[in-house]
Amino acid sequence: MADDTEDIFKPKLGRIRSLGGKRTKSYLNRVLHQVSAAGKTGFGTRRAPGRFSGNRIGRGGSAMRQRRAGHRFGPTSRRVVIKTRIVKLKARGTNSGVAAARAHLNYIQRDGVSKENKPGRLYDAVGEDADGKAFLDRSDGDRHQFRFIVSPEDATELEDLKPFVRDLMIRMEEDLGTKLDWVAADHFNTEHPHTHIVLRGKDELGKDLVIARDYIAHGMRERARELITMELGPQTEQEVQQKLSAQVEQDRFTDLDRQLVRDATDNLVDLQTAPQGEHARFRHAMQLGRLRTLAKRGFAEEAAPGQWRLSERLEQTLRRAGQRGDIIKTMHRGLSRAGLDAGASEYAVYDPSDPRAPTIIGRIIDRGLHDELNDGHYVMIDGADGRVHYVALNPKQDMEDLPMGAVVEVRPAAAGLKPADRTIAEVARGNGGLYETDAHHAADPRASADYVQAHVRRLEALRRANIVRRFPDGSWEMPTDFEDRVAEFAKKGSSYPGSVAALSFLALEDQVQADGATWLDAQLVARERVALRGDRFGAEVAEALSQREEHLITQDLAERDGRTMRYQRNLLKLLRQREVAHAGEKLSKEMGLSFLPKQDGDRFEGVYRKPLRLASGKFAVIEKSKEFTLVPWRPVIERQRGQMVHGVMRGAAASFEFSEKRGIGIG
Repeated sequence: MADDTEDIFKPKLGRIRSLGGKRTKSYLNRVLHQVSAAGKTGFGTRRAPGRFSGNRIGRGGSAMRQRRAGHRFGPTSRRVVIKTRIVKLKARGTNSGVAAARAHLNYIQRDGVSKENKPGRLYDAVGEDADGKAFLDRSDGDRHQFRFIVSPEDATELEDLKPFVRDLMIRMEEDLGTKLDWVAADHFNTEHPHTHIVLRGKDELGKDLVIARDYIAHGMRERARELITMELGPQTEQEVQQKLSAQVEQDRFTDLDRQLVRDATDNLVDLQTAPQGEHARFRHAMQLGRLRTLAKRGFAEEAAPGQWRLSERLEQTLRRAGQRGDIIKTMHRGLSRAGLDAGASEYAVYDPSDPRAPTIIGRIIDRGLHDELNDGHYVMIDGADGRVHYVALNPKQDMEDLPMGAVVEVRPAAAGLKPADRTIAEVARGNGGLYETDAHHAADPRASADYVQAHVRRLEALRRANIVRRFPDGSWEMPTDFEDRVAEFAKKGSSYPGSVAALSFLALEDQVQADGATWLDAQLVARERVALRGDRFGAEVAEALSQREEHLITQDLAERDGRTMRYQRNLLKLLRQREVAHAGEKLSKEMGLSFLPKQDGDRFEGVYRKPLRLASGKFAVIEKSKEFTLVPWRPVIERQRGQMVHGVMRGAAASFEFSEKRGIGIG
């Protein structure tokens, strides 16, 4: 009997919930693996045809089914553009979602967006002055948040957007079957007035608000079109004709182009026969006029009388042209605000493939949002090469480090495979083509749970791009050409060409008499200085360098020998140490702790409290017991704010070590 018990109860060491060996797949998962291997699911392709999409799951799905029955908008109904973003607010162990929500509310209330060129004002269903802080407090703990940008095509004809927005939200409440908690702000700082709406992700019962994708994509816009058409009346025939006529010569992808692409078969459009009806004949004439315009620009050719062949790059090229036109208008406004003047040849949209400017150094003269929905910023840089550069930035870029007037460097954004992608591929190769968290821990025993979870989040992003497949048991199936597909995906998704780093948080005039080691000092002692051209930034840098030399002479840090300048030995290090010591003394009084300076090779440890921006750069405040120190800041440390860190000083930099095990923040 004892022998039988010993056979039945055999302990296996391993992680909690681990089976102590290779996980046995359920029958369903084995079937799914075999079906996927046979190529029957559409996995790894752009779209899996015939699969259930789930577009009508959630509130609003039934309303869409009822409205779709025989409903169709006529050519005289007015248009409304609605952009939507669903933002996750709850992230495990962080408050980044809440901070992002607060930043977004601050953005839509920023200065200069109202009709009177004043700050935007929040309003809601009942009041003209909504309390943004109270809205954020109510949103605390929400899983997600909806953000909408609503832009009626004929918004300029409305005296006030608020009644239209309130009516739209009332109709949405009827369609979704619940009261909605929202705030909004109207913007009039662009050619097309629009409204930013922020909607809580909770219904009136406090449950997560799930809106059907079909309603978000179509239903909300249809409601808005109904309301604006009722408010202003249907478009007159003259209005419709004027809008179509204006599109014939435009350098952007227009409604006429969209219709031509829809009507084309193998890129061939047949317009030989004029349709019946006055409106149809007019649209037909406008399409012919548009085709002649496209032919002049090399995007179409008449293959036979009345038959036109469209270029395969028509839509892509025209969309880029439209974006470039919008960028040029933005640059004109930015230069006007900065009080500068530049010729058309001096405008440049940053392109890392341009051999003249793979790297740009200059100062920020304007900044704003190129993507209001995703909070994606742009900066305008008056470059040392004499040109004004427009750089679109990734929404993850920290704009606090890029104040107006700062001297910055633009470099090409990193593209291609991420280190996490290579790790995922390596784990999958050693696990029969599957990525599993247990397999990752087995392959790398030092990997922390956070480190592995970061790879799972990467896989979620790749799943949405239909590159990998997730099974119900939490395993992930990798295609055989995983790395090639990820590289192609990264190339296509590289919509942010450059990354910007601050060389100095201070403007040129503030660097002249600054106490720390400034960018001007680095230029003075450099073997090869930045080439300066033009009469704006280039000329001002030359003047500032001369003034900085005189300041260093008065500080006994330099001396002039004829035409030669001699600088104090280790000038940058000396200036940096002086400024850090002064900042440490000031902080010591504020914090009530002793300041302990660190030298090259010294080790440090403590709790990372906050960053500190000085003329010498950005430093991290590391607190330990009754003392603190300042060490050079690095992006990797920001994940550890409020937590213990330790490391060693390496000259003007610091090497951080967060744990003995593998973690996402190893320096």
